[in-house]
Amino acid sequence: MASSTVEDYIKHIYLATEESGSEEVSMGRVAEALGVVPGTATTMVKALSDAELVHYAPRVGVALTRQGRALALHVLRRHRLIEQFLVEVLGFDWSEVHEEAEQLEHVVSDLLLERIDKYLGHPTEDPHGDPIPSASGEVFVDNFDSLINCPIGAELCVARISDQDTGFLQYIASAGLNPGVKLSVVRRSLSAESVELKLSTMPEGLTLGFGAAAKVLVRA
Repeated sequence: MASSTVEDYIKHIYLATEESGSEEVSMGRVAEALGVVPGTATTMVKALSDAELVHYAPRVGVALTRQGRALALHVLRRHRLIEQFLVEVLGFDWSEVHEEAEQLEHVVSDLLLERIDKYLGHPTEDPHGDPIPSASGEVFVDNFDSLINCPIGAELCVARISDQDTGFLQYIASAGLNPGVKLSVVRRSLSAESVELKLSTMPEGLTLGFGAAAKVLVRA
């Protein structure tokens, strides 16, 4: 079994490739995602390369091998099923489960994970709207619009929150932007870098800055 450190690196490399749309990730981005200095990240990535989990090229970046991608999806499956279990069964708030799942994803057995999956009815999304990979390593990632580029005036609902930082999730939850909430964009202001929203749950409306709005993904 891979160590928790290996799993963390592989998972964050996968998430970075998903976010950027590129198979290769710079070492600076890897170091930032893991909260370490670039030298530490490079040393670890070289070890991952020796284990045939990544392809590493100095001054170019790192890319997952087929084996590395399979491991990343398995870790994400554990993480997201645990999050769904914590919310649906144990009554955790959806904005606080990420840190708990970060710890539990490394220790839960495959047997327990499959029992959780069966108990929950084989969910396809976690509480944040992130897709849950299947047991066979398949994952469907939809290309949702964000509040930055979605149509103005269209009837939409929150599909996914792309930032898993606990503070940001708590801010989004306090703003009433939980996944599934219906909304529409009233207007965008380039000069103020803000998006004005009309929510089904908030008659007075809501204004977000571009930074936060870009992390809220929506669908019709």
